Amino acid sequence: MEMTYAQRLSLLHATCLAEAGGNASADLNDYDPLEAANYLACYLTFSAIRQAGRSPADERRDHFDMLSVYQTYAMLIYAYLALPLGNEGITPDVEGAPVVIAKTLFAGLSDEEWVEIIDAGSRKFDLIAEAEQEHWVDYRQDLDKLTVAFVVAGTDENAPFERSELMPVFGSQLSALCEAFVLD
Repeated sequence: MEMTYAQRLSLLHATCLAEAGGNASADLNDYDPLEAANYLACYLTFSAIRQAGRSPADERRDHFDMLSVYQTYAMLIYAYLALPLGNEGITPDVEGAPVVIAKTLFAGLSDEEWVEIIDAGSRKFDLIAEAEQEHWVDYRQDLDKLTVAFVVAGTDENAPFERSELMPVFGSQLSALCEAFVLD
């Protein structure tokens, strides 16, 4: 039986949660697809930060705005994960997702810092989403394809690659985004 996209997200959520040492259920009905998109956006962002050798703790002190770039990156991934759910009648939570993501990525920060990160991240997200310059169009397309490849690799046993093979590419994509905003 063919899996729906929502089921694929739920399966991938359960798989990544189990690999991270979390308490994962074998019942896919225990995983809401929108919560799965939130979790996976954060999971991939944390992984990309590690792959890129970045230090959010240092950046909080030395370059606070870089945290909003991580927020933007996670929101782009969330969009690429959640928007296809609309084809199954599931509406992405575009209002709540930024808050959930910020509180997950930056646990322990103050409410004021979260607000600043969410606001700055939203402005960067809008800038990238609306940009028509070729490099931004290419960046969006590449990150979208990479996110889709991650879902396929994590849910299709016949995928031509493993999820782990994609993780360095997520790190490279994050590095490119960080560099773009350091240059601005």
